[in-house]
Amino acid sequence: MGMTMTQKILAKHAGLNSVKAGQLIEAKLDIVMGNDITTAVALKEFKKTGAKKVFNEEKVAIVLDHFTPNKDIKAAEQCKSCRNFAWDMNIKNFFDVGQMGIEHALLPEKGIVVPGEVIIGADSHTCTYGALGAFSTGVGSTDMAIGMATGEAWFKVPSAIKFVLKNKPAKWISGKDIILHIIGKIGVDGALYRSMEFTGDGIKYLSMDDRFSMANMAIEAGAKNGIFPVDDKTIEYAKEHSTKTFEVFEADEDAQYDEVIEIDLSKLRPTVSFPHLPENTKTVDEAGKVYIDQAVIGSCTNGRLEDIKMAADILRGKQVDKKVRTIVIPATQKIYLDSIKLGYVEDIVNAGAIFSTPTCGPCLGGHMGILAAGEKAISTTNRNFVGRMGHVDSEVYLSSPAVAAASAIAGYIADPEKVMKGEF
Repeated sequence: MGMTMTQKILAKHAGLNSVKAGQLIEAKLDIVMGNDITTAVALKEFKKTGAKKVFNEEKVAIVLDHFTPNKDIKAAEQCKSCRNFAWDMNIKNFFDVGQMGIEHALLPEKGIVVPGEVIIGADSHTCTYGALGAFSTGVGSTDMAIGMATGEAWFKVPSAIKFVLKNKPAKWISGKDIILHIIGKIGVDGALYRSMEFTGDGIKYLSMDDRFSMANMAIEAGAKNGIFPVDDKTIEYAKEHSTKTFEVFEADEDAQYDEVIEIDLSKLRPTVSFPHLPENTKTVDEAGKVYIDQAVIGSCTNGRLEDIKMAADILRGKQVDKKVRTIVIPATQKIYLDSIKLGYVEDIVNAGAIFSTPTCGPCLGGHMGILAAGEKAISTTNRNFVGRMGHVDSEVYLSSPAVAAASAIAGYIADPEKVMKGEF
């Protein structure tokens, strides 16, 4: 019986010739990652192991990004404990204010993660790195602690769903629209503990930033991981960002899938996820006139350079509605600098929006854009659960950067194409 991409990667790291869905394995880890919230919890469990040092100083990554720059005393204390641990353990990949970015954009950018690796992170959106053809998944802080101490983790090998992406998407359709469409189609538990394997000729039309966005939200369908095949774009990205050697894995022709789902990208429309679940999707044509108080463009899902460019292209020469607080957050310092050099920051600020330092910020209701009761936000983040971005009586609508920027101008959820034509 053939294996999927994920199964092949796990078999290699478990030292086995083959694995099958449901099998329990122990696999060696290439990277163990944590952030300022989860690492602080993991440190207590790490101490219980009796380990005096991490298994490999270069294979542990700690990124202070969620409440950083620190929003209050509690956040400051959490980060202090992470800093002390990183310094004591001589962690090579430690990123603090000035060097940090949003973890799931930063690790690929720094070349810390590459194709064919097994990566765990104490953050649910660690599945982002599947865009590179790696197996990456989120774990709890206890698993992070054991991973830091031993360099190994237990997994139950997932079965898989194969998504065949066909044809070229229209101009304003991004990876975010595609993954929201898929989640709307299969539901938030439609891929529960399964691998979402993306294939098809449509992939060639997707940039790496599109793929990162899609793999990032695999967890919102309940998936163990999302993964893309390694093509020329992947290899070019990996070689540009990293000096690490990597191995390319391909699914066998007779690999077993629970389902095969075809998606015609040419037929997709800009898509929005309504409160309070990512599966509650509607196209902009179906949305109606939903007025908003805030627009957020950023996060580990959509804070990359193409996302900032998309927002700037729409905001350039226009003004956001005076009643819409518009917040743009680059995912890393490099993206911040590139956005300045390319003129995107000037376009954004001149349009009446603000440009923030890299941070997870408002995505998890942290800081830099908390909602009050009754307020509505359109956001390029990944979750819109009750109270996710502030008050339990607020509402979050998930979208692409294009839709968020267009909506900021219109004052309500809007079609980017119509806003560019002045039809709002």
